[in-house]
Amino acid sequence: MLLGINIDHIAVLREARKVNDPDPLDAISLVKRSGADQITIHLREDRRHINDDDASKIIQNAQLPVNLECSINEEIIEKVLELRPHRATLVPEKREEVTTEGGLDVYKNQTRITDIAKRLAKEHIELSLFIDPTSAMIEASQQTGAQWVELHTGLYANIYAMLYSNLSRSAHSIKALELDRESLHVKLIEATHELEMAAKYAHQLGLKVAAGHGLNYHNVKRIVQIKEICELNIGQSIIARSVFVGFESAIKEMLGLLR
Repeated sequence: MLLGINIDHIAVLREARKVNDPDPLDAISLVKRSGADQITIHLREDRRHINDDDASKIIQNAQLPVNLECSINEEIIEKVLELRPHRATLVPEKREEVTTEGGLDVYKNQTRITDIAKRLAKEHIELSLFIDPTSAMIEASQQTGAQWVELHTGLYANIYAMLYSNLSRSAHSIKALELDRESLHVKLIEATHELEMAAKYAHQLGLKVAAGHGLNYHNVKRIVQIKEICELNIGQSIIARSVFVGFESAIKEMLGLLR
């Protein structure tokens, strides 16, 4: 299973103090040296962390493939075509959100996404769609001409955290999941099964399957067992771990769980 390292949170730390340190560009050689397979960044419309200059330098200098996450906004797509990353992953985006909430509604935006797919193909840029793990979204994705889907693992990760961590006792408890342990266990089984079935169906339709969002050193173990998933993109938990063990060690620990 391949591992893409999302380095957005290095830029988040930089922007917290509005200085030029730490520089996400410094991470790219360490990602390669640690044995990971891809660098992932998200160029948001509001440029809240990774900015145009970051994206340009990272794509220009990275010795690994760069997966550029972005919205379907025309200005952003024009920038992607200019930068020419190895892959573009289309995601939904809201200005008020803390992080990406749910998958892209491919069915609703199918005409737009199909057009984007054709434009990216002319520049030899792979296309991935970040979607909820449902058959409807998978079928719509396959019809756009995308080569990849990335299954949104956020619900699975949230249930896991409410069941097996102290999240429910914190200020960040998820109200909709404040349930008894038995109910949470059933929901976790259902969410895992949903991901398994979605991965199998996407694979059957000829799509390459990635997954990501909220994955960490504990909950990733069940996702790794889904053989149709060939890539994970993980960021926040690895950056957080690196504060205590170092960036390379944090990546190698995750690789150990994947491989």
